[in-house]
Amino acid sequence: MAVQSLLNNAKKNGEKKFAILIDPDEIRLDNLDQILKVSESSSADFFFIGGSLIMDDQMDLCLDKLKSHSKVPVVIFPGSTFQINKKADALFFLSLISGRNADFLIGNQFVAAPYLIKSGLEIMPTGYMLIDGGVKTTVEYVSNTHPIPANKPDIALCTAMTGEMLGLRNIYMDAGSGAQNPISNEMVKRVSKGISVPLMVGGGIRTPEKAGAVADAGATVVVVGNAIEKDPNLVVEIADAVHQYSKPIL
Repeated sequence: MAVQSLLNNAKKNGEKKFAILIDPDEIRLDNLDQILKVSESSSADFFFIGGSLIMDDQMDLCLDKLKSHSKVPVVIFPGSTFQINKKADALFFLSLISGRNADFLIGNQFVAAPYLIKSGLEIMPTGYMLIDGGVKTTVEYVSNTHPIPANKPDIALCTAMTGEMLGLRNIYMDAGSGAQNPISNEMVKRVSKGISVPLMVGGGIRTPEKAGAVADAGATVVVVGNAIEKDPNLVVEIADAVHQYSKPIL
């Protein structure tokens, strides 16, 4: 089944999904081996792979390992137009809708489009929203945009609704890699209730308890990266914490 169909069905049916975000620049291959080992029971629903800066062929190596050792869908979460690799299953076609930098709204996408058409990847138009997580992130620096203030759920809601009305098929709210503070449950709840497309939430989620709270607040997909890179054994605990909140929408 196509990855977008999996996400749509999860949103429709009240299912909660767990994605492991892998930054090829940050993760060691032995840690990736351990993550794959503890994910063998299909406790992770997706692997998202990408980063703001990738300096060498590490992404290719990571993709080779993921595809040869797991059947979990692998989705590229691109930090630049250089992060296109047909070894993955799909790619989030990101538009930074929380910012006002045209390069990240449509400029880089314009450059990437011809290559993506030829790649054979499943392309998933996704509105990317950067939320203030208490520290300046690489995304903020590279994109030269300001994050949405953490205490302004109305701004986040209006931004997400705008993205859906523009035809984007997913919304991804991110506090950024290494965020001090995760996105508040209140903001997740407001945005989730205000849109009909799948909502993904990541950044600053370090514990099973917080991951479960984000799922309970309305995220379709809870995304965890840094915490798992540091301790791959968290995979099963976080997956269980997220999946327990799967429930039919009445």
